[in-house]
Amino acid sequence: MPPSHKTDDGAKALREQIAGQLERWKTSSRPSREQLLTGAGQITVWRREHHIESLWQTPPLMLTATLDDSFGHGLEVIHHFAEAAGLRVVHLGKMLAADDVVEGCHAHQPHLLGLTVLQFDTESDLIAVRRRIDPAIRIVAGGPVLVADPELAERAGIDFVARNAADFWRYLLTL
Repeated sequence: MPPSHKTDDGAKALREQIAGQLERWKTSSRPSREQLLTGAGQITVWRREHHIESLWQTPPLMLTATLDDSFGHGLEVIHHFAEAAGLRVVHLGKMLAADDVVEGCHAHQPHLLGLTVLQFDTESDLIAVRRRIDPAIRIVAGGPVLVADPELAERAGIDFVARNAADFWRYLLTL
């Protein structure tokens, strides 16, 4: 079998593993942080045991950052989910200025930019980032402000709002 078929078969098997975990979470109560991390960890172990690099033949690059979050707990979880899916991830940092995020995007040319948004006063920074980065970079964001103000995503040019890590995986399965 040509190598590309092996890669395609591995990606398909990984996709099925992730979809199965999402289905298990859907039928149970809302998973806790620990259950989410355990699920992502199990998929990562399974992926490595089966020598599957990624959901994609060429894994996309995702940059992550926070503009207004000094703890970064949400990004911590997303990093585990990104690793399980086989994304390449570069974490730019926490509590960054919009200029720093833009500079990181220009330097790394990612496919995705993952942000957490906690404060309402971050809107102008989000808009500045969107305006100054390549429009092909998909911004994926999460955080309580995006739930409290659903129109913020549209105003700020956010491409996808992940209410939780399972949403993030669902989104990755569409890429």
